[in-house]
Amino acid sequence: MIYGAGEAGIITYGALNRDKKYNYDILGFIDDDPNKINKKIDRIKIFDFTKINNRFVETNDLNEVIISTQKIRPSRLLEITDKLLDLGVEVKIVPALVTWIDGDLQANQIKQINIDDLLGRDKIEINNPIVKRDVDDKVVLVTGAAGSIGSEITRQLSRYNLQHLVLVDQAESALYDLQQELHLTGATKFSALVSDVRDKKRMRDIFQKYKPQVVFHAAAYKHVPLMEDSPYEAIKINVLGTKKIADLAVNYRVERFVMISTDKAVNPTNVMGATKRVAEMYIACLSKQQSFTKFTTTRFGNVLGSNGSVIPLFKKQIENGGPLTVTHKDITRYFMTIPEACRLVLEAGTMGNGGEVYIFDMGKSVKIFDMAKRMISLSGLRFPEDIDIEITGLRPGEKLYEELLASGENTLKTYHEKIMIAKPQPFNDEGVLGVIKKLLKSKNTLSNTEIVGLIKTIVPEYISNNSEFEKLDIN
Repeated sequence: MIYGAGEAGIITYGALNRDKKYNYDILGFIDDDPNKINKKIDRIKIFDFTKINNRFVETNDLNEVIISTQKIRPSRLLEITDKLLDLGVEVKIVPALVTWIDGDLQANQIKQINIDDLLGRDKIEINNPIVKRDVDDKVVLVTGAAGSIGSEITRQLSRYNLQHLVLVDQAESALYDLQQELHLTGATKFSALVSDVRDKKRMRDIFQKYKPQVVFHAAAYKHVPLMEDSPYEAIKINVLGTKKIADLAVNYRVERFVMISTDKAVNPTNVMGATKRVAEMYIACLSKQQSFTKFTTTRFGNVLGSNGSVIPLFKKQIENGGPLTVTHKDITRYFMTIPEACRLVLEAGTMGNGGEVYIFDMGKSVKIFDMAKRMISLSGLRFPEDIDIEITGLRPGEKLYEELLASGENTLKTYHEKIMIAKPQPFNDEGVLGVIKKLLKSKNTLSNTEIVGLIKTIVPEYISNNSEFEKLDIN
């Protein structure tokens, strides 16, 4: 059946009829418009969606519904998909009109609906000519270039007319893969450099040779449980690595420096989030100390499909026959797709006068348990009959709910309705710089507990959760 009896539905009907490979048997159209119900298109009846139930599916041997409507509300798409998946019906979706081949829809372009389509909010689209103006004919450096975010920033930047793109990452194999991918697209004006942001001499040599005008700093350790066990490593990359790159940006008169942060830096409950908050604070200090380099920070939630995130984990668990593991039945997260996250980063790189922290409207947070159930259904399986979900308990440092704003932070609007400026709480610059200096000087002699204790002195809202460092919060 085809959901949507408008123009897109009729075009979809034509594309299916022309397709000889799959020989579709079209049972009917489905629509929400009461004026269309029970009418016919080319002798094919239009059905009321509320009448599609178990009995209808069984009686008519309904296998698949293709959603053709182009301007469907994301919340409505979620409702329709959840209902159809519960009925054991496969759901597919017609792609956006701009992707049709020569303006004509082909049946092989109709795709399986996937978890990216079910965020329950509008996709964030940014098409800003100012981004082009700010990066064209510039030397741009990306740290953490081979990671999930860094590699997508790289892909998006490679579409502009840069003077040169400098890619820095310590992950040799991942950087090689990105290098080969760029070669396949015909890109030539780039350099892929295996290097570590913690290595000051190597970084200084790179800044000296390439003289970047714009820096996107994506290098970071991001895994909460791993960093809870390794605060020493977390401060070396997330705090001191950021300091080295930011200081070089000032010394070599970089025009723009954009740091990638996380919602876990807000009221942090773990080492990873707290170290990212310290990095945010250092960037804010540096922004106040000078006026040439414009420093901005972008803060966002979980990224769908990124390395080590929940979606690839669920896919592997489904392939292995389950169960899917969720740490708590009520745990929620804000989600966006990798391209959305990187569009925000590029957009933020054109905004403001320096020192701003940008967040954006990510819609409602998503229950991970519900996401797990949807992924089971999207795989053509049933929960819990085919694959179950196991509740494993919160991991060290893990929150039930993430926040994009700390208590006491307010937002200011920007010209883009989805992007806001967070007005962070004031902090003592000298105190922050003093602790960072001590970490830099004494990191090799400090214990993990001493490192975390120092961080807590400058991030008072950092309260450990389900962690060995909770003992430091007892006054």
